[in-house]
Amino acid sequence: MPSTSRKIFILSLLSIFSLSTATSHPHRHGHPHPLDPLTPSEFTLIQTIITNSYQASNHSPTFQYVGLDEPDKPATISWLSKPNPTTAPPRRALVIARHDKQTHEITVDLSARSIVSDQIYTGHGYPLLTFEEQIAASELPLSYPPFLESVKKRKLNVSDVVCSTFSVGWFGEDDTSRVLKIQCFYTGGTVNLYMRPVEGITLVVDLDEMKITEYYDRLRVPVPKAEGTDYRASEQKPPFGPQLKGAATMQPDGPGFEIDGHTIRWANWAFHLGFDVRAGPIISLASIYDIDQHTFRKVMYKGYISELFVPYMDPTEEWYYKTFFDLGEFGFGQSASSLEPLNDCPANSVFMDGYYAGQNGKPIKLSNVFCIFEKHAGNVAWRHTETSIPGKVVREVRPEVSLVVRMVSTVGNYDYILDWEFKPSGSINVQVGLTGILEVRGVTYTRTDQIKQDAHGTLLADNTIGVYHDHFLTYYLDLDVDGEANSFVKNNLEMKRVTDNSSPRKSYWTVVSETAKTEADARIQLGLKPAELVVVNPNKRTKLGNNIGYRLIPGSNTGPLLSDDDYPQIRGAFTKYNIWVTPYNKSEKWAGGQYADRSRGDDTLAIWSFRNRGIENEDVVLWYTIGFHHVPCQEDFPVMPTLSSGFEIRPTNFFERNPLLKTKPPKKVDWPNCTTRP
Repeated sequence: MPSTSRKIFILSLLSIFSLSTATSHPHRHGHPHPLDPLTPSEFTLIQTIITNSYQASNHSPTFQYVGLDEPDKPATISWLSKPNPTTAPPRRALVIARHDKQTHEITVDLSARSIVSDQIYTGHGYPLLTFEEQIAASELPLSYPPFLESVKKRKLNVSDVVCSTFSVGWFGEDDTSRVLKIQCFYTGGTVNLYMRPVEGITLVVDLDEMKITEYYDRLRVPVPKAEGTDYRASEQKPPFGPQLKGAATMQPDGPGFEIDGHTIRWANWAFHLGFDVRAGPIISLASIYDIDQHTFRKVMYKGYISELFVPYMDPTEEWYYKTFFDLGEFGFGQSASSLEPLNDCPANSVFMDGYYAGQNGKPIKLSNVFCIFEKHAGNVAWRHTETSIPGKVVREVRPEVSLVVRMVSTVGNYDYILDWEFKPSGSINVQVGLTGILEVRGVTYTRTDQIKQDAHGTLLADNTIGVYHDHFLTYYLDLDVDGEANSFVKNNLEMKRVTDNSSPRKSYWTVVSETAKTEADARIQLGLKPAELVVVNPNKRTKLGNNIGYRLIPGSNTGPLLSDDDYPQIRGAFTKYNIWVTPYNKSEKWAGGQYADRSRGDDTLAIWSFRNRGIENEDVVLWYTIGFHHVPCQEDFPVMPTLSSGFEIRPTNFFERNPLLKTKPPKKVDWPNCTTRP
């Protein structure tokens, strides 16, 4: 959950990249690419069109979400396939706005400079929260007399108190209003405000009225000490840890990738990189060049994080509601951080800026929101040493070099490092790193032997409990393996007994393939049964007759531990299975629903999938959830070392042979301090 207490760097992101084939261009015949993110001038045009249409009302609408209303997939593919298109799909934007306490879904045609539709949403849930309204809500307590009195009773300096906003979820209420809860922190002696919660005080703010509607001061515990919480290098005192030596990446011929409009081309890869205020980075139209077929072949139409569900495990009055949907409530793109050269990204990085619409609809620039770099990590792509040939030793090694697209989203106390890594082998390695500051609760304990009941977390320092919690990231992966019509195959690894005395062996395992025919067949909780999970093109085969495919190599097999009838899990039911497969549907984008704030779980991936549609030899979407159960430890205090996990999408009988066989290694560079021992 984002903190409105931190100084919000209204940062930046830019529309970037596009492609279907190696010869595609970002703007053909003056037409923008159908998947290009909205530009600053387009945001301004959208704001003008909508504001003018509401001139007769007493106040302008607030812009909660503004994003590209992309064309249907078939229309996009058709346009890209034409060598000289004369017309382009309509350039449209989707705007979700609030006006007179109602949510409006507005479609704007940018070419016609007009509103196509303006409908009032009447379902459950509310749209993305803006930074501006969160900041306004977090400032209300500082002029609220009951709160000031509570601060005074605690003998705290109100000028050192900073407040932050928290979404409140849904717990079975028949009627809900658009509210946030406010919790406050103390910054005296440190910038690490999250480690100094002012426990026991809760305020409720009605966002439509922008006023405090409820106030509670239930308990009083010591505010954790500032000592040892500041993480800034300038504030550290001796003794110091080891001095780390720098590592240089030399590219005498310059970067090995090209950026053309919104298209990135590198090695044998080409793809489109976009940005959304909710999702953050969006990878589209990823294709790979096959030297045997002399053409680019499709791999993935679109990939992005669809939702991040973060439920905390403290059921007490001050904490039970902390069950966040970080994308749908706060926005990964909106929360993007400006990347620091040499720290967030290596020296050979190229940085990209970008834009999103603020609450008033005007474009806000985000600087250095993406970095793109070639990764030389000292890994081995492939190698072999042959010593069996008499009188000869043969050794062949190829170093691994990959291309990384990185963004960091700082959603309040947590920083999420998002990497999409492309490898010449055809693999896409997707990683997420968790770092930043833990969410902690103030307590009276200073030693573990004082704890006589469930503390719902780990004692990290005096008066400081790091609360147990989960992170579930659900990825949307529209794989188009050598074409749109695909199937999902479970290659189950099954043990077989030898019962006919044909071998001294008693058992072995073999592969038994099972093609999912409907959505129900494809729901998987990982770790229960060994299998390779492959998206195949059933209409094409290799020369040897194998199914052409890409397989998912999962990360940690983590699933939810909440009961199915618990309200947070009803809203987050899409995390019950690590794998879902659905037929492509343009409207099914957000696993937690379009309106995640105060949602009721009635518009989620779990609900869509229970229609049990056919998915064999269809245009399908693979949804994969990677999870973390986080039991905090003292090493996470006062700032958490990065915890990473991820998954790989890897070619499986996609190529006729190892695609790296003829890949040329990087040119050798003479290093002054590097010697080779005989």
